[in-house]
Amino acid sequence: MIAIYLREINSFLSSLIAYLVIGVFLLITGLFLWVFPQSSILNTGFSNMDSLFVIAPYVFLFLIPAITMRAFAEEKKSGTIEFLLTKPVSDYQIIIAKYLANLTLVLFSIAPTLIYYYSVYQLGNPVGNIDSAGIAGSYIGLIFLCAVFTSIGLFASSLTQNQITAFVLAVFLSFLIFEGFQSLSEINVWGKASVIISKLGIAHHYNSISKGLIDSRDLLYFISVIILMLSGTKLILDSRKW
Repeated sequence: MIAIYLREINSFLSSLIAYLVIGVFLLITGLFLWVFPQSSILNTGFSNMDSLFVIAPYVFLFLIPAITMRAFAEEKKSGTIEFLLTKPVSDYQIIIAKYLANLTLVLFSIAPTLIYYYSVYQLGNPVGNIDSAGIAGSYIGLIFLCAVFTSIGLFASSLTQNQITAFVLAVFLSFLIFEGFQSLSEINVWGKASVIISKLGIAHHYNSISKGLIDSRDLLYFISVIILMLSGTKLILDSRKW
């Protein structure tokens, strides 16, 4: 399992996509945080990082599928999937190894944003005048959101041998779970059920954690979706035996 994890990491780091993903994420979030007048900290005069945590999910909505699209699709296309699945490791170990490798790369792209936090911390008046607890909660929410998007991307990649198809499927499913339920709940026909529908989506739980309130129900939701998606991936791999 560790060998597969390291192989995936080395494969990413030896390709251009890893550096593109990290570079694009930092560029877009940096522009919203420091340059664009409507959201720039320098213009608003408030020492917070709200714009980062608002825009980041939408950036990852496309960047994470770009990372995960090759996870199983490339293996299927090249024919190495059968060789991989005959190794003395279980299907779950293969899935977990690939999942952790993809998630590690995503976390690599988040890590440099701590420089933004340090900068805002120093710019506060007085220095340190920033809601560190709230920002910590937002980071936790963002990490869990990335973990869910990664599991969805892995599931989408297991459905096809075409990387572009895997990318499109992952974007669609991620958007559906992130924004779809929230938008559906806002239709004025559900009555009291609209609250339940809203809670089925990632946005509700992400926004809750981003306020700095770490609720076990939100964490359970994220973990449940991850397990569901990885189990779905296992089911697709098992279908080769049918």
